[in-house]
Amino acid sequence: MNKYGTILIVDDNTSILTAMRYLLDGVFERVLTLSQPDDIMKTMAQEEIDIVLLDMNFTLGVNSGQEGLFWLRAIRKQHPQTPVVLLTAYADVMLAVKGLKSGAADFITKPWDNDELVRKLKDVLDMQHEIVSLDEVEREHIRRTLDRCHGNLTQTAELLGITRQTLYNKMKRL
Repeated sequence: MNKYGTILIVDDNTSILTAMRYLLDGVFERVLTLSQPDDIMKTMAQEEIDIVLLDMNFTLGVNSGQEGLFWLRAIRKQHPQTPVVLLTAYADVMLAVKGLKSGAADFITKPWDNDELVRKLKDVLDMQHEIVSLDEVEREHIRRTLDRCHGNLTQTAELLGITRQTLYNKMKRL
């Protein structure tokens, strides 16, 4: 059985980290765990992480999910290709929607079903390797270039090596 790459699990509950390590050790080549979210960015800079499983709450007595959303946005900003799956004991539909809109790949509630958790993590990673259409690649490339140029269409067209009119036409089509 082929194992997936490296998973980073971030949860303040060491019992959760231990349980996850035992569960996912046979699925992933490497299972890294952190009990402090402050170490996420440093770890991701030093290690090649394929997926992050991120708790939503880290402060005792706080269960709004805002801490998880903060770290999700930080990860997505620095490592946009790394999928993040959110994990929380305080699940509600609005929090799940916020997480997904902020870029989470999926949402898992505690207590979790072992088979379901493994399936979701595998599905997220398998989707990373799906073939993307040329239109999707072009759309994303234009969007990123436009963001880099702060919305300046002339500069965007120059960087892309096309005329401004061609850029307009592509933006209409996409």
